Amino acid sequence: MIPNCPAQRTKSMLKPTPRVKSTGAQAEPEVSLRELFDQEEGPLLRYAFSLLGRRAVAEEIVQAAFLQLHTHWDKVESPKAWLMRCVRNKAYTYLRQHKREVLGCSEHAVDGLSSSDDLPEEAFIQMETTAAVRLLLDELDEDDRLLVKLKYFDKLKYVEISNRLGLTVGNVGYRLHHILIVLAQKLRRLGIDETL
Repeated sequence: MIPNCPAQRTKSMLKPTPRVKSTGAQAEPEVSLRELFDQEEGPLLRYAFSLLGRRAVAEEIVQAAFLQLHTHWDKVESPKAWLMRCVRNKAYTYLRQHKREVLGCSEHAVDGLSSSDDLPEEAFIQMETTAAVRLLLDELDEDDRLLVKLKYFDKLKYVEISNRLGLTVGNVGYRLHHILIVLAQKLRRLGIDETL
């Protein structure tokens, strides 16, 4: 929870920020909380906004997640994944607590959800997966993002993509295959086990 008074907030932020301990070959490189904040605030805000559709609420949730990380810093082995899960969980909690407000103010605010009293778990999973895929697609280099766009958004065939980009059909298939493998691995690290 975010401390209510500024003195408490300042006091909790005065603790020195320890370094992350790397364990294993796939551990994240050592980074301070400040560096992590600089790197991850924008992507986390976009993720929270994609789930909630409200900038102010997304900002509050991301701030709360970073404050919570600060208090558990010594125990967290993978801060990026931890932050993503924390933001996701806080966003879902917010949606559950404010479901009438969210559904009442905009039918389009939460894609795929009906106006029933209960928000189905499948809709949350779909929202989470969609938001995570959008973030991961933004991280792709421009050429790979274009390949994914042409194939899965513009629904072009490999031959059409090949003609448009000047690649062989085999190269188009090979690159798309490897892009999907990388995206699936990144989704698994975020705790999303859905297949692409």
